[in-house]
Amino acid sequence: MRRGRTARIGAPHARARGRKLAVAVFAGLGLAWWAATGLGLVKPIFLPSPGSVVTQLGKLSGDGTLWLDLRTSIYRISVGFLIASALAIPIGVLIGSFRTWEAAIEPLVDFIRYMPVVAFVPLSILWSGTGDAQKFLIIFIGTFFQQVLMIMDNVKRVPADFIGLGRTLGLPDRRILTRIVVPSALPGIWDTLRISLGWAWTWLVLAELVAATSGLGYRITVSQRYFQTNTIIGYILLLGVLGLITDQVMKALGKVLFRQEGHVQ
Repeated sequence: MRRGRTARIGAPHARARGRKLAVAVFAGLGLAWWAATGLGLVKPIFLPSPGSVVTQLGKLSGDGTLWLDLRTSIYRISVGFLIASALAIPIGVLIGSFRTWEAAIEPLVDFIRYMPVVAFVPLSILWSGTGDAQKFLIIFIGTFFQQVLMIMDNVKRVPADFIGLGRTLGLPDRRILTRIVVPSALPGIWDTLRISLGWAWTWLVLAELVAATSGLGYRITVSQRYFQTNTIIGYILLLGVLGLITDQVMKALGKVLFRQEGHVQ
C-alpha cells in the first residue's frame, strides 16, 4: 500500500529516498559506461573509458588549462546572465502589469525570440569582435527575450484580489507595483531565473565553439580537431556538473528566500 501511494501522481516522497534514487540513476549510467568501454563494445575514439576521461581531466587540471577555461567561462556567463536578467526583470514586470506597455513591447519580444540564436553568432562577431563582449551578447540574445515573457507571466499570475486590496487601501499604482505585485511575483521570477540560467550555459558554449581563444566551449572545439574524445567527454560532463550545481544552489536559495511560498521547488 505504501509503495502504491508513492507511485501516484503528485504523491510526496521522503527527501532521503529521492536522493537515493538520483544517486542510483547516476551510478547505473556510470556502470553502463564502464561496462561498454571495458568490454570493448565501443571503440575509445567514439567513447573513451571513465578512467581515460578522469586521467585527462587530471592532466589538464595539473597544467592549469582546466582552471583557466573554467574561470573564463564562469566569468562570461556570470556577466552576460546578470546583464540580461537586470534588464528583463523590470521590463517583464512592466508589461505584465500595464496593458499599454504589453501591447507595445510583447509583439516585438515575441518576434525576436523566434529568431535562432545561432544565426546571430556571425553578426555578433562583426558587431563586437571575438572578445568577451561577443559572448555577453550571445548570452543576452539567448536569454533576455525568453526571460521577459516568462517574467510577464509570473506577474500576471498575481491574484487580482491582491491588487484590488491595494486599490481599496488607496495605494497609487507605483506602490501597488512595489509593495504587492513584485513581492507576490518574486518566487515565480526566481524560478524563471533558475531555468533561464541553464539556457545561458548553452548559449555560452555556442559562442565559445565558434569564436574564442579560451573557455570550455573553445577547448571542446580544439579537442575535436585532434580527436581527443576524452577531453570532449570530460568537458561535457563538467558542464553538466556546473549546471547541476548552479541549479541546486538556486533551488536552495529559493527555499530560503521564499520560505513562506510552498510552491517553490
